[in-house]
Amino acid sequence: MINAVIIYGGNSKQSRLKGILDKAESYFNNEGIDSDTIFVRDLPADDLIFANFNSELILKANEQVANADIVVVLTPVYKAAYTGILKTYLDLLPQKGLEGKTVLPLVLGGSFGHLLAIDYALKPVLSALGANNILSGAYVLDTQVEKTEDRGYVLAPEISERLDRVLHLSKEEAIRYSFV
Repeated sequence: MINAVIIYGGNSKQSRLKGILDKAESYFNNEGIDSDTIFVRDLPADDLIFANFNSELILKANEQVANADIVVVLTPVYKAAYTGILKTYLDLLPQKGLEGKTVLPLVLGGSFGHLLAIDYALKPVLSALGANNILSGAYVLDTQVEKTEDRGYVLAPEISERLDRVLHLSKEEAIRYSFV
């Protein structure tokens, strides 16, 4: 059985980033993949800021990552990089906490000007955490995720299809990677 964890690095559960999260959770559910979501914003701020490695909630989140075959890192781009809230949590993962995992970065940005944030800001940190199977991921423009009046989200068809492809690839890679 494949397990996935989604690390949600956004500072709001009401942003367009939630539309991408909903898509990933739905994909995993439809594929029979057990998945959990770590909302970094819900972890104790003091534990994140003061790097409390012994925090019960941080240890629980780290255990979810340790038990996952697929780790989806979901973040918006602010000032050409992933969020600080995400960084505070990544700093609390064990040194090789992503070793042996298939890692899928999914990034939401306001313009294509920040497209390289995945390669130049996020991937080096993931690699430093032991990830050696980092997929290309997907960069989504916030204009491609529409908020609906009922607080739901509608993804542009091309984005929905691209996310299906990269999520499917993460599943296939996790299966292949587990046999290596």
